[in-house]
Amino acid sequence: MSLHNKGTIPALSAWMAAALLAVTPAHGFDLQSGEPITINADSGRMDDTRGIATYSGDVVVTQGTTRLSADRVMLYRDEGELSRIEASGRPARYQQPTEAGKGETDAQALSITYASRDGLLILEQEAVIKQDGNLFRGDIIHYDTAQRVVTAEGTTREDNSKGRIEIIIQPRPQN
Repeated sequence: MSLHNKGTIPALSAWMAAALLAVTPAHGFDLQSGEPITINADSGRMDDTRGIATYSGDVVVTQGTTRLSADRVMLYRDEGELSRIEASGRPARYQQPTEAGKGETDAQALSITYASRDGLLILEQEAVIKQDGNLFRGDIIHYDTAQRVVTAEGTTREDNSKGRIEIIIQPRPQN
């Protein structure tokens, strides 16, 4: 059977897109959620004038069941709202239960940035997102939570060619 049969490519593309969107977190930390954000770290510095807080050393940020762990985390506040979170580590890790509550999204990279106003989650360097056996791996992964669009890039090699991304999609359970 050829993949070029009418309807096969669009159906496969739609199925892959749905599976990839399922492995990404739907939202991140939110000061308006009603739940407190708790931060544990070896050290911290808050510059209230600039709206920047920096935490270092085994940093763990939690809000409800959402968890971010990293070597260093910077929180940026603008007009009383959390506007951006930058985390770095070996690796930095973002974990959140799925919306259905039947699993967990586990995202990790050397650098994780969450821009709450734009709803953009950016994983850079050795980026991996896993959920329920599905996997999305690349050097850079961008997830627009508002538009539900995922883009990924492979690493740039020494000869300036692009590396590849890896996607593993588990089969849907049979009814």
